[in-house]
Amino acid sequence: MASWYEESFGEDYLLVYRHRDRVHADREMNAVARWLDLQPGEEVLDLCCGTGRHSIPLQKMGFRVTGIDLSDVLLKRAEEMSRGMDIRYLRGDMRSLPFDPNAFDAVVNLFTSFGYFAEDEDNRKVLSELARVLKPGGRFLVDFLNRESVERSLVPESEREVDGTRIREKRWIDGEFVRKTILVTDERGERRYQERVKMYDRERMEAMMDSVGLAVDQVKGDFEGHRYSRAESPRMIFVGRIPQ
Repeated sequence: MASWYEESFGEDYLLVYRHRDRVHADREMNAVARWLDLQPGEEVLDLCCGTGRHSIPLQKMGFRVTGIDLSDVLLKRAEEMSRGMDIRYLRGDMRSLPFDPNAFDAVVNLFTSFGYFAEDEDNRKVLSELARVLKPGGRFLVDFLNRESVERSLVPESEREVDGTRIREKRWIDGEFVRKTILVTDERGERRYQERVKMYDRERMEAMMDSVGLAVDQVKGDFEGHRYSRAESPRMIFVGRIPQ
């Protein structure tokens, strides 16, 4: 039986998340480049790149970008959106990256593309692989949800229509996980998808990062650069490095 993340990131995902625009991505990547002190020509890995929404502005800023994702559908869209640009896209599992050690100057993991696995060890493997492919002194950024914000602002149910397709989303907290069911209905019928993310707090995230050799320098609460606050921040954005 396929895992939820093997089924959910297909053609319908492109419709459900079409509102994630590239204007916001451009602003976010300007902040990321500053925080990581990225220099022109450096090798940057966009881990779980999706449709290339963040890879594209990174390449436009002068970095050598590689994007990796498990979804063939999202990678095909990324290649279409990046036509004529020098971005390398690869398919792969984030727990076992197809790169040599010390391959990248920086790795970014954005839009809560972490916590997909039920077992802590699988999620830890993602961080271990991130650390493995970084050069000594390399930098990383992991953009994750803030559990307190999710619990405070969770909308249990919503419904909307996009291009004649009805999208109904149900959200709930299930122990350590935030879960979502997405119902997509059009002339072809109804399709159902699941999403599930393990909601680590700051202490557990930092402990996992420390265990694989990642040093956290700062934790920001949003892409405007505000310091993380457990009670108020919408995000947990971990910025750090591999010690030399």
